[in-house]
Amino acid sequence: MKEKTLLYIADPMCSWCWGFMPVIEKIRDEYNGRLKLELLMGGLRPGTKNPMPPAQRHEILHHWEAVNRMTDQSFRFEGALPEGFIYDTEPASRGVVTASLINPESAFPFFKAVQSAFYAEQRNVTDPVVLAELAGSAGLDTRHFIQTFESELARNLTLEHFHRSRRLGVSGFPTVIMVEDGADYRFLTRGYSPFQRLRPTLEEWLGA
Repeated sequence: MKEKTLLYIADPMCSWCWGFMPVIEKIRDEYNGRLKLELLMGGLRPGTKNPMPPAQRHEILHHWEAVNRMTDQSFRFEGALPEGFIYDTEPASRGVVTASLINPESAFPFFKAVQSAFYAEQRNVTDPVVLAELAGSAGLDTRHFIQTFESELARNLTLEHFHRSRRLGVSGFPTVIMVEDGADYRFLTRGYSPFQRLRPTLEEWLGA
């Protein structure tokens, strides 16, 4: 029997990934035991150095509003993306990678916690201190988290996540790829899709 894995490629600071969270959670719940789910950090804006200009802020908030309308996911808009904010998604992505290094089972819950903190609570998840607090709330030892987060292993593994995403031809998030036996793969979705639209394809794939 072929091993079937869903490769979920996302970024914790991608608004459409936040909108997609209920969908990927439902897939995890519905198909638990029938497939594996692997979380891959895609790298939305890693390494950004400059503060966000007002025009870009306006554009991003427009995307957030669209996600909110389509998915009903919670956003806190007032005061979002304050002046001087640097939209570097590498630290948050490295935080998820760090959580997976400490405890693989914590990667997905921590990913969701970072998303929720950023979009619904306006916490600055580019700040390692905030990420460590979220790790502690998720049951991880904060000192161990910080040490691992700052390690070359975590930095290099995060870069490998980004590179692997590019090698797979992924340029937008969320993306979900159906993988058989670690080699044969095809895209389930590139971009947001509701669960009911994805379910027939998943059922057909899992029944094959």
